[in-house]
Amino acid sequence: MSNSDSESPLIHTIGHRDNYGSTQFTSGTSQDDEAIDRRPNVPGFVANNAGMLYIISSQFFFACMNLSVKMLNSSDPPVHPFEVIVVRTGITLICCVIYMIVTGVPDPILGPKGVRTLLVIRGITGFLGLCGLYLSLQYLSVADATVLTFLTPLTTAVAGCILLKEGYSVTQAVAGFCSLLGVVLIARPPFLFNSMPAVIPDIYYLPETTPAQRLAAVGVSMIGVLGATGAYTSIRAIGKRAHPMHVMSFFSLWCTTMASLGMVVFNIPVVYPKSWRWSLLLLMVGAFGFVAQTLLTLGLQRETVSRGSTGVYIQVLFAVVLERLIFGVVPSLLSVLGAAIIVSSALFVVLTKRGPTPVNTADSTA
Repeated sequence: MSNSDSESPLIHTIGHRDNYGSTQFTSGTSQDDEAIDRRPNVPGFVANNAGMLYIISSQFFFACMNLSVKMLNSSDPPVHPFEVIVVRTGITLICCVIYMIVTGVPDPILGPKGVRTLLVIRGITGFLGLCGLYLSLQYLSVADATVLTFLTPLTTAVAGCILLKEGYSVTQAVAGFCSLLGVVLIARPPFLFNSMPAVIPDIYYLPETTPAQRLAAVGVSMIGVLGATGAYTSIRAIGKRAHPMHVMSFFSLWCTTMASLGMVVFNIPVVYPKSWRWSLLLLMVGAFGFVAQTLLTLGLQRETVSRGSTGVYIQVLFAVVLERLIFGVVPSLLSVLGAAIIVSSALFVVLTKRGPTPVNTADSTA
């Protein structure tokens, strides 16, 4: 059911041979990954699943970042999502540009020729995905927003199959569905579990939300899902034709610019730090976001979006553990069951990865 990536015009629309690792893709690994596989001092399991492990690691830092955002939302006065985006992506942008200038990465501002259009698409869709998530949290419970956000791996898998000609096996579809079921058991959205309390503390709920506001939040969340789908797909299409910092800097630049314009257009006041804790949380949002985006970009450059996006589900497990450690929230039996399903599904996808074969290598040669 797998198709060669060489059939995808999105992946191979370049007019030069410059690359940042390899421009040749297979259904799961690139040629430099295959070279790593042949090194005797690197465990084969880690080498074969480097992309997936990067993605899973990124979800821990995304969970830490979201926890910091939630704590900012509970502050007085609350911080508008646009300001949070400006701070988070602004820090990431500065770090990316400094790194590329210091290390001598070519084209630190404009990016490599041949993929600049894809980099712009990554930046715009990434902003829509981030904005959709943060804005929906204003009128949706964290449980509902989580379930809606985790539609992204399903839509990303379909996009990767259609646009990038990547394979989407039955086992990946089953693992994705099971992971989504696990997310539902942990989040327990009220529209499915009316009589059961959610796992998230009450300080994160907005009980006075009107039906119109809730409907608008769901719509914004769906735009966020589409944006995240475009971001994941464009990262995979760019692959290693651009440095990870190029990908992150374009994302950060567009997010910082568009969120700043949004604050001006909608006359959103800037909330200035009033305590060291407030300032520390903002810095944590930026730092965790930078590390998470770096790991996610590295992972999606090495992994198909259909398979790699499955690792995104692990974020909800990290969220449950962090809430237990920080807020003392004890997960229910359903949460434990959901976490077990998610972990099992992720392990199943990792362990069933097919190693590179000579046939696939030949098919993927550009």
